[in-house]
Amino acid sequence: MTASAPITQDVLTIPRKSPEGGRRNLVGLTRPQLRDALLEIGVTEKQVKMRVNQVWQWIYQWGVRDFDAMTNLAKGFRAQLAENFVIEIPEMVSRQVSNDGTRKYLVRIAGGHEVEVVYIPETDRGTLCISSQVGCTLTCSFCHTGTQKLVRNLSAGEIVGQVMMARDDLGEWPEPGAPKDETRLLSNIVLMGMGEPLYNFDNVRDAMKIAMDREGISLSRRRITLSTSGVVPEIAKTAEEIGCLLAVSFHATTDEVRDKLVPINKKWNIEALLNALREYPRLSNSERITFEYVMLKDVNDSDADARRLVSLIKGIPAKINLIPFNEWPGAPYVRSDQDRIKAFADIIYHAGYASPIRRPRGEDIMAACGQLKSATERARKSRKAIEADAGL
Repeated sequence: MTASAPITQDVLTIPRKSPEGGRRNLVGLTRPQLRDALLEIGVTEKQVKMRVNQVWQWIYQWGVRDFDAMTNLAKGFRAQLAENFVIEIPEMVSRQVSNDGTRKYLVRIAGGHEVEVVYIPETDRGTLCISSQVGCTLTCSFCHTGTQKLVRNLSAGEIVGQVMMARDDLGEWPEPGAPKDETRLLSNIVLMGMGEPLYNFDNVRDAMKIAMDREGISLSRRRITLSTSGVVPEIAKTAEEIGCLLAVSFHATTDEVRDKLVPINKKWNIEALLNALREYPRLSNSERITFEYVMLKDVNDSDADARRLVSLIKGIPAKINLIPFNEWPGAPYVRSDQDRIKAFADIIYHAGYASPIRRPRGEDIMAACGQLKSATERARKSRKAIEADAGL
């Protein structure tokens, strides 16, 4: 299949409506959409730019959810906002804290569906792993999330709402009027949770534009990494319309193996994917592509695989992130031995590529890479059902 092949992902996304009297949720609206919404309730053309800026800052800079607390707005206008709009984010159902400080949130969205979100604290950063879909359509055989059927895309509000929920939990919203503090507990976002972000491109783009807006959450585009399994036609658009860093779930060095591990490879194979990456508009030594490579014992971890990987990515500014497989009940694979991972990493390193071995985080609460799956889905499926989904 060539890079020009059409994408046939017709997945439902819910409208931005609140169940409370049909009032519209402002969370997730882009600046132009917020402008249109305010014009619709009678804000004048003369005032709308100022009003957009004011409401935007209250929601995304200060984290305020109550219109009455927006004290630089006239009382009548606050009442008008409350009559027509709500400020709602996904509901935190539960929070688990790992021995290593990782936090995993079970989050409920409209329709009663659930997704998982993970916060990973480190000495120099705090990374939030967010979801873009309920479930996943890719059925990657090593990934626990892939055993959950795709339900729907998340809206832009549900995506950026995960960031807002985590900031609530971390107590990271600044006080209105307080001196600016650049210290961040939540400093990075990775779109590596449930779902394939590039199968929900428009909503992911809008949510990340909101997160990057300098008068709100204000995260640099270089602090956001989008991980794709290889939706080739959307890769260039990611650079052009979002501008974030790119990671690729690669995981194999032959089409035969990758077809089994990452079935999207049957649609856009290794050659098509690498060709798209070589043409990535933002590709440079300062903005390298991250190749994610899960280490599976006797599947993709040989010296020959390492040498083939180096040969395949030749000429692409990149780093290879080696991920020890995070096991889950019924998983059809086993983690590669530590010595084997180290030998694999050494071959890549001596070829001139950074090859960090990711330290698993949050394994004790099933929050590690590839383990995310909503608790209700996990409870519904027996081990036998999970194995059946994995094709055992």
